[in-house]
Amino acid sequence: MMNPTASTVFLVDDDPRVVAALARLLRAADFEVRSFSSAEEFLRKHDASAPGCAVLDIAMSRMNGLELQRTLADAGCERPIIFLTARGDIPMSVQAMKTGAVDFLVKPVSEEKLLAAIRLAHDKDRADRLARAALADVKARLATLTPREDEILRFVIAGFLNKQIASELGTAEKTVKAHRGRVMRKMGVRSVADLMRATMRAGIAPANTTHL
Repeated sequence: MMNPTASTVFLVDDDPRVVAALARLLRAADFEVRSFSSAEEFLRKHDASAPGCAVLDIAMSRMNGLELQRTLADAGCERPIIFLTARGDIPMSVQAMKTGAVDFLVKPVSEEKLLAAIRLAHDKDRADRLARAALADVKARLATLTPREDEILRFVIAGFLNKQIASELGTAEKTVKAHRGRVMRKMGVRSVADLMRATMRAGIAPANTTHL
């Protein structure tokens, strides 16, 4: 039974001999493997939430590998992709890499090259998923801020001191201090540096600093 938390290699190739050979190789190297005989079958059964990478043949009937890559991108799926082809050329390779492929390998590919590319793709997938989870956490925390807390947050990450924020907002310094404390607690940070890193990740713009 497949471990739902393990990284999986999704094989998509319309040549059953290639699929069988690659699946044997990858399972021998302790990878989880799911095989598909067409891009259409893959799209019907693919679980975008499952960690791992996809190894796609370029020249498949109906939908080819590059078209499948574009379909996944259009659906917002950031699955790392490795392309395999028996008829690779430089323009196709460039197109694949420009659209985010991790690697482009020509059949017959060596075991070492394929396994190295898959390990790189799995590392990328893991890092990307951690980054997306961290961003989702920051956005969820930001959503808990009141409008005034959000305003003060933007002053804090712009480098304003409490007394300067109070002057800008026409309120008492102790009121700013209380709001600032709540912002730090809600954002789950201990320092302004941590707050700045979190808000930069979420694309939050600091307050205008022209009055400093």
